[in-house]
Amino acid sequence: MSTTGTSGTAGTGRTIGTTATTIDVDRSDAHYRAWLKEAVRKVQADANRSADTHLLRFPLPEDWGIDLYLKDESTHPTGSLKHRLARSLFLYALCNGWIRPGRPVIEASSGSTAVSEAYFAKLIGVPFIAVMPRTTSPEKCRLIEFHGGECHFVDDSMKMYEESAELAARTGGHYMDQFTYAERATDWRGNNNIAESMYQQLRLERYPEPAWIVATAGTGGTSATIARYVHYMQHDTRVCVPDPENSCFFDGWTNNDPHASSDCGSRIEGIGRPRMEPSFVPGAVDRMMKVPDAASVAACRALETAIGRKAGGSTGTGLWSALKIVSEMVADGRKGSVVTLLCDPGDRYLDKYYSDTWLAEQGLDIAPYTKTLDTLLTTGVWREPSAS
Repeated sequence: MSTTGTSGTAGTGRTIGTTATTIDVDRSDAHYRAWLKEAVRKVQADANRSADTHLLRFPLPEDWGIDLYLKDESTHPTGSLKHRLARSLFLYALCNGWIRPGRPVIEASSGSTAVSEAYFAKLIGVPFIAVMPRTTSPEKCRLIEFHGGECHFVDDSMKMYEESAELAARTGGHYMDQFTYAERATDWRGNNNIAESMYQQLRLERYPEPAWIVATAGTGGTSATIARYVHYMQHDTRVCVPDPENSCFFDGWTNNDPHASSDCGSRIEGIGRPRMEPSFVPGAVDRMMKVPDAASVAACRALETAIGRKAGGSTGTGLWSALKIVSEMVADGRKGSVVTLLCDPGDRYLDKYYSDTWLAEQGLDIAPYTKTLDTLLTTGVWREPSAS
């Protein structure tokens, strides 16, 4: 029996005796591609103008033979380390086809990431909505709105992720989700990422390969980028991640527990999380420290005394840990360099870390930690407050 021009099925469920045609669906859109090309150009042009930042020296006694540097990320156009992250997230989302003309970009953030993402959204001409706790400081809200963003408040900070996803679904926008995509959006092999920039700036210094790089973690994207680059370039540098109070990263890392959590949020804005975020890569990290919040504030103020610059609390967390590492090198008679980050300017936190009233309200006594730092910088000896 002939089957030409007829259809039938075999026991396998396949159609036999038919002539199939190609199914072709073309969704290319010339207007969208023109918009996308221009949007990517604008974001890349921003990187060309502002990707590099200064490497500042923290004064240490010359006879120690140790150099301590701070990578000053506060000089970015939006004033923080998060400018790099926001740029990478926008390029990643644009090139994936996730951001579309006229549709909002939405982010779960009450801090510097939201400020930087608002900047890039305005740059490419799309709306931006930051989902944040109702307790967010008026100054952060002002900065987000200054760059054209909108603040969307929630009463429970743990609902930020869920509310952001729901808001994106309702508006047809894109939920950027920094806590998932931070580690994969950045080109950690190079392309002038923060680690490559550090090594380029150190190449003429007396210790061009640092013994340690100290990087705090909010999303975990920066520490992952630095650690991966160090491994990829086969450097001997070690990476330390300090963690503030009320954050679970330290416990999750030390106990190898991906489900570690904390019941309350970090007082040190920009770092520390109540859950183990997908962008935090524990296996890439050599060392972690749990830093008391009072120590972070004491280190912020010590930085201002040393170099005349105010910085945010996350800078203090990193500086405290970096100085502890310096003290170990002094004790062991080791020479070398250490690098940490100046994450954002202190003028955003005048009512917090630079306010004695706020410290009293929080029950934070920085005097013992200030004494530890003063003792270190004058004698080279580290004495923990509990042991003094």
